Amino acid sequence: MTKETKIIAGLLAGAALGAAVALIISSDKGGDLKETVSDWLADVIDASKDRLATATDTVKDSISKVTA
Repeated sequence: MTKETKIIAGLLAGAALGAAVALIISSDKGGDLKETVSDWLADVIDASKDRLATATDTVKDSISKVTA
């Protein structure tokens, strides 16, 4: 991942987290919304971990091909 990609990913993650916190704080029906947001946030985090693992594997494969 390039430096710009990391910056963009960080900004998007921060925006998503900020939106989730804003929804939780401003909600009247806190229980339902909190559960929905926490489920959504967990899904986003899991997807990010999967993408990071895939990117790491790709980089490792590329490095091994270059050094071989």
